[in-house]
Amino acid sequence: MSVAPAVFLPALVFETGMGALTPMIALSGRALGASVGEAGLVLALLGVGQILGDVPAGALAARLGDRRAMLVAAGVAIVTLTGCAMARTVWQLGLAVAATGATNAVFVLARQAYLTEIIPMALRARALSTLGGMSRVGAFIGPFIGAVVVHDRPVGAVFWLTVGCTVLAGLIVLLVPDVAGPAADRARRSPPVSVRSLVARHHRVFLTLGVAVFLVGSVRATRQTVLPLWAEHLGLNPSMTSVVFGIAGLVDTLTFYPSGMIMDRAGRLWIAVPSMLVLGITQGLLPLTSGPVSLTVVAMLMGFGNGIGAGILMTLGADVAPPQARSKFLGVWRLCADSGSAGGPLIVSAAAGLGSLAAGITAMGAVGVLAAGALLRWVPRHSPFATRGTRSTGPAPKDADRARVR
Repeated sequence: MSVAPAVFLPALVFETGMGALTPMIALSGRALGASVGEAGLVLALLGVGQILGDVPAGALAARLGDRRAMLVAAGVAIVTLTGCAMARTVWQLGLAVAATGATNAVFVLARQAYLTEIIPMALRARALSTLGGMSRVGAFIGPFIGAVVVHDRPVGAVFWLTVGCTVLAGLIVLLVPDVAGPAADRARRSPPVSVRSLVARHHRVFLTLGVAVFLVGSVRATRQTVLPLWAEHLGLNPSMTSVVFGIAGLVDTLTFYPSGMIMDRAGRLWIAVPSMLVLGITQGLLPLTSGPVSLTVVAMLMGFGNGIGAGILMTLGADVAPPQARSKFLGVWRLCADSGSAGGPLIVSAAAGLGSLAAGITAMGAVGVLAAGALLRWVPRHSPFATRGTRSTGPAPKDADRARVR
């Protein structure tokens, strides 16, 4: 049975709603009377909520099952998004946004764990890269749909758009039949494991490869911050900045599936290391740009580096997660990545506040190179598929199996 209706379609619908929502959160705060700094803080609470929800999301998915956890997350998200739409003060909006981030953590982790359990090993990287690609496609098209919705309506209307997307995603998960596999059956028969004992048992992974994941998350998230900030520094107007950002996003969305094929065939490092090197070096080159043309070229290269790395963290997490406690392990794994995603942009913002935006951008470019080195050092230690992929685990997948992830 194809996993596209069960996993990829609800992921695309859900991420489209979140993609439409994210650019409007700060504007919604401003509409409620928030200052620029307060509006930025409201937007940051979306990521804070996701960080706070990562570990509980793993526990919830382990207790209820991945698909039930997705349904619970969709139901709670409908409530929190309604709260966002009906908020009358900045603090009400902030609480609702943080709660929405926590539900997003559950939905993201549950579908990752679900896909990891049901997909054949030889297709793992392609499947998870496609799942990561759905997030990129949603983040790319969502803002355009949101712009149409708020064209002649209050900015808060975008929350109702996201509610609709969440309802539709939940209905797809509810109505599409489950796809079970041997790994899922083994996980259901396994005894429960506490998060504390899990972290203690796998502390070497989290203290090594987890650090690399943190660095990767910080560099990836910084890309979305440095592009608009540097474009403003160069004097580009908002419309031109949006065009540059959109072109980079398009490149980002076009490269996820080929990278998954390479990871399955040749090994994880053949994508992980180049992805971080390209992203880190191009961020370091960004302060050397002087106009829209050079900025667009560098932005496209950044999009390429980020795009080929779609799904790499999910794939590595799937490789090292113990089957008997996969959901809980992935909750801690995502905490490492999301903490980096929150920390990277803060470094750039702090550098900009001190009057040296270029120094902050260059520093994060160096972090990208460091992340590549950390992956090169620690992935082979923990993942058996670091340099040889999954082809050696059995015969090449049949055409019917290959079609499952498309």
